[in-house]
Amino acid sequence: MKNILLIVTNIDRYASGHLKTGLWLSELTHIYQSAKIKEWAVTIASPKGGNTPVDPESLKPLVLDTISKKYYESPEFMNELAHTRSLDEIKDESFDCIYLTGGHGTMYDFPDNVTLQEILRNQYENNKMVAAICHGVGGLLNVRLSNGEYMIKGRNITGFDWFEETLARRKNEVPFNLEAALKERGVHYKKALIPMTSNVVADGNLITGQNPFSSKEMAKVVVSELEKETFSLRT
Repeated sequence: MKNILLIVTNIDRYASGHLKTGLWLSELTHIYQSAKIKEWAVTIASPKGGNTPVDPESLKPLVLDTISKKYYESPEFMNELAHTRSLDEIKDESFDCIYLTGGHGTMYDFPDNVTLQEILRNQYENNKMVAAICHGVGGLLNVRLSNGEYMIKGRNITGFDWFEETLARRKNEVPFNLEAALKERGVHYKKALIPMTSNVVADGNLITGQNPFSSKEMAKVVVSELEKETFSLRT
């Protein structure tokens, strides 16, 4: 049986205070369901622990898929989201996969979280899977390996691109340009030919998804790769 850690945000508003944000629901529900079907252990944690808000944009009819709707209407699941464990609580536990979910809230409480950086460095250097989707990829930006190099330097990676940010009408709200920040770290940035379409990039024990529309494929790839367990560590 595998043991998976899903990390979510605690942030419910942009810095401007004008708009609500939070977790993009499908970026959690698809991997959650896939793991549950396999009867794997699933832990949901957040930087501070406690409640993770759901971005109201992710609940709109055009993007709320059947799986996400099912979980949003599940009192048991929503109770899990209301009582996440903190990163400090789980930092010494062992997981086969650490998966950073997205939503714009993650841009505020993932990138500079030292505990998260430590957890991800240990996971990566122990040749275990690190996965991130959409804005959650920002949580990888400042992780340094024991040799001082950025963990993502030279790796094939994707994440929510700047044009998609324009389409989402959040360009003037977000704290930074994720696509540009990733490129500054020396990654090989890979984006879908058509914006807002599924794109998953697997590079050894590092797997990233571009946007919410990658949620389903991300879950499939993560499960498939975890069942292989044949990573070759690159540093």
